[in-house]
Amino acid sequence: MGSWSRRGFLGGAVASAATGAYAQNKEGRFNEIDSQVDSAIIYLLTTRPETEELRDRASGLLMIPIVTKAGLGFGGSYGEGALRVDGATVDYFSALQLNWGLQLGAKQYSYALFFMNDEALDRFRESSGGWQFGADLEAVVIDEGDQTGVNTLERLYDVVGIVFGQAGFHAGMSLEGTVYNRLRP
Repeated sequence: MGSWSRRGFLGGAVASAATGAYAQNKEGRFNEIDSQVDSAIIYLLTTRPETEELRDRASGLLMIPIVTKAGLGFGGSYGEGALRVDGATVDYFSALQLNWGLQLGAKQYSYALFFMNDEALDRFRESSGGWQFGADLEAVVIDEGDQTGVNTLERLYDVVGIVFGQAGFHAGMSLEGTVYNRLRP
């Protein structure tokens, strides 16, 4: 075996090991997202029991268990989560929001998007180039302190968003302008 073929063999072995480690790391990342989604759903159903009926009636649920938002003039937020249909994960998504204006602070929060009919869920899943909350469907956001009845909301909107588990301080809260992109395994 010449030196070139040994280098080629070693290079191939290193590349193969790196590819395997990357694939295993991605799988671990998705397992972590699923675990965080499970915990966020339990927390939401415990703290807002009325959302159980909403979950049961929804065609699908996108749970973003940890979103980090920060800003000082310019700001943004980012989180990753899972889309569940009939309780099973069918896809993973990232949520990204960039903004500017009078803002200061940082916080973390969780939120759930309930797709209240098959059409809304299909539009979300089939969108290419990112789906934007509030621009693509009739949608509403309920903040943690809001006592709006979920029965009324599910009849009025295709998508119902619930923000919960907020920690930290950041003036202003909106899911408007958040772009969702599918995470590839």
